[in-house]
Formats: sequence, C-alpha cells, structure tokens
Amino acid sequence: MRYSAEHKQATRERIVRTASRHFRRQGGRGVAIAGLMSKLKLTHGGFYKHFDSKEQLLAEAVAKAFEETEAGFTERVSNARPGTELKTLIESYLSLEHCDNAGEGCPMAALATEIGRLPRSVRAEIDRAIKRRVKATAKFLPGTTEKEREKKTMALLSGLIGTVSVARALADPKARQAVLEASKDVYIKAFCD
Repeated sequence: MRYSAEHKQATRERIVRTASRHFRRQGGRGVAIAGLMSKLKLTHGGFYKHFDSKEQLLAEAVAKAFEETEAGFTERVSNARPGTELKTLIESYLSLEHCDNAGEGCPMAALATEIGRLPRSVRAEIDRAIKRRVKATAKFLPGTTEKEREKKTMALLSGLIGTVSVARALADPKARQAVLEASKDVYIKAFCD
C-alpha cells in the first residue's frame, strides 16, 4: 500500500517528536530503533523509509527538542511583564516542574553529560541551537555591548543547565528543591537586580 506524501511526512514528524522526548528521558543510547518504532506501532524496516541512519534521527530529534524549548521560551517571554523577562526565564528554568520532566524540558540539561560523545552532526545541531538561545536571551541581560551581554548569557545558561543537571541527580526531593531555590536566588540577584 502506498501512502501519500502528507501521510509520510506526518509519520516522520511523529517519529522525530517521539524520539526527541525519548532521547531527553533516556539519553542517546536509550533510543533503540526497534523499540521506538514498536512504540509507534510502526515496523523497524519502515524506519529506513524516513531516515538514513540513527544518527540522522538523533540530529533531527535534538533539533525538535530545541524547537520545542524555544517555543516555550518565546511564550514565557511574551507573557512576562516588561522588565521581568529574564527573571521569569530563570524562575521557569529552575522550577521543580522543569527539573522533574526531562522528556519535555531543555535538551542541554537532559543530555549535558552525553553531548561530548554524540556524533559530530548531532553536536553541530546543538551548537546552532545554543547560538540561537544565546542571541535570544542576551537582549535581556545587562551590558553595554552585545558581546558583553552574550558573554554573560553564556555564563548564565551554563549555570542554569548545570543546576538542573545536579538537581536531577539528587534522590532527596528536599535537596533537589534546595539546589534549585539557592541557584534561582543567586542568578536573579546576579543578573536581574
């Protein structure tokens, strides 16, 4: 049976969306093609009608993850009161909800320890996404030049990502919350006041 081009595209998008969430929850090694396709009620062989390799899927899944987080970023910024955009982003990023939902959250925090071992094509996608995130966030940081704001943004984003990674590693919910709250206080005082 031949499917329409629209059906094929919708199936491909469903595979990428599911892989993106699975990848963030389980890491790169956690995405087994047979298991992913079975979960979607598709055949393992059908995977290769959509992708040349697992690496291609990982690159697209990472791009999708950043696309989803960028949409959330844009929504939070547009809903924030003028002048509180950065504080809103910090509070949202360091929220318990974000920390507890790796599959729906920032791929950098979900995959921080694995990124260096991912294929070059996947890391290149991550590089592009980080550059977009820095540009989009820098306008909310203090500084006299764009370069200075971008430098501060890189430091802030690195700290936020690290905080969530550490908090996710903690078994004790109170300790997790304490790490998030302490970091939130420090970053808001350092970058928003």
